[in-house]
Amino acid sequence: MKIVLIGAGSRSFGMRQIADVMRCAELRGHGVTFALVDENPEALDVMTRVAKRLRQYRKTDVQIESCTDRRKALPGARYVIISVARKRYELWEQDFRVPLAYGFEHVLGENGGPGALFHALRSFELVLPICRDVERLCPRALVMNFTNPESRVLHAVCHLTKVRAAGFCHGVFGIMNWISERLRKSLVDLRIVSGGMNHFYCVLSVTDKRGREYLPKLVKMAAQDVSDKHNVLFRKFAEIYGVLTYPSEDHIGEYVSFGAEFAGIAWPYGRERRKVTLKEKAPDDWLRDYAAGKAPVDHPLVVNGSQELTVPIICDMEFDRGAFREAVNVLNTGGYIENLPRDIVVEVPATVDAKGLHPMKIGAIPEAFAAFMSPQYAIHGLLTEAYRTHSKKLLLQALLLDPCVNSLTAAEKMLDEMLELQSDFLPEFS
Repeated sequence: MKIVLIGAGSRSFGMRQIADVMRCAELRGHGVTFALVDENPEALDVMTRVAKRLRQYRKTDVQIESCTDRRKALPGARYVIISVARKRYELWEQDFRVPLAYGFEHVLGENGGPGALFHALRSFELVLPICRDVERLCPRALVMNFTNPESRVLHAVCHLTKVRAAGFCHGVFGIMNWISERLRKSLVDLRIVSGGMNHFYCVLSVTDKRGREYLPKLVKMAAQDVSDKHNVLFRKFAEIYGVLTYPSEDHIGEYVSFGAEFAGIAWPYGRERRKVTLKEKAPDDWLRDYAAGKAPVDHPLVVNGSQELTVPIICDMEFDRGAFREAVNVLNTGGYIENLPRDIVVEVPATVDAKGLHPMKIGAIPEAFAAFMSPQYAIHGLLTEAYRTHSKKLLLQALLLDPCVNSLTAAEKMLDEMLELQSDFLPEFS
């Protein structure tokens, strides 16, 4: 079995995926090859040395390969994990600040809001060529995408390529952990069913092993909890719409016109969030030290792994486990959410066995909550078509549908400026 990780040089996601593979006892003794791919040779070298050190520490027989050319790694791959970006923080800051300068008060500018339009286009530019190589070199592989904006990227992948693909995100564990804490029950004793759009979904059922339903109690608790000043929007959705959604202002707020009212308009990673001191300490390059053997081999940031579902789902398929997995992103072709369109990407639970992913039909989600998703799904379709046809007019149409965009004139000017600023990353529109 070959697993290919594209974007392995990431110091957060790439490192955690490596840790997950190396610590997985079930993968031992099965001839697994783990191929690390990144176009940055220095970052790839660090991660390769991290992987080899972890391999020795975990006493696993997983074989490690690494290369900067994915076309050399892809032949024979059974699973292709993708998490890629270029100049992530520099461009993300631009995605946030330029629309804000035109008066569009959005949140984060990553997955929703006017800034996410440009993030999506840049991600298309990276992910779609990878998927076309998968079509040619390992057409039976399952593409496991983590590249954001998850729903927008997966929509383009599923409509513009023929690969088998699904999207994954650990976001669902945010609400699961909130539920576990409020009920004072272990997650292993609960079955939680949720559905909607990535980063904007609602919980539909919370039951214990006896079949007792806790959702009404939890909604009431969320609606009445005025103690948490960082999750006011989460509380308002429980109070007004009777739903439990993602317990984070910045993610909920990306998809609604009033998100900035609660999450604010400061960029979380900008200078405005960091104290200015007389002597700024140089960042500690601890991971490079780890790769060089200068840090303890059991450093918790390396060995603890992640909450991602990638490796568990690979094992579900390889060992025919038929496991329940809380969230996968797939096209709604089977009507998994019955009151959402069939050609859009939804996040729903699934069972996973040797035959693959089997998304659950979870019925309808609350209509009022679903209504917030309608413009988002229209934007997804327009963006995919705009990228396919290189149409600036369709980009403008998508931009004007965003709930945070309140001026046509400003939108036209902002679109022109952003396409010029990011022309190196969006050659189709330059």
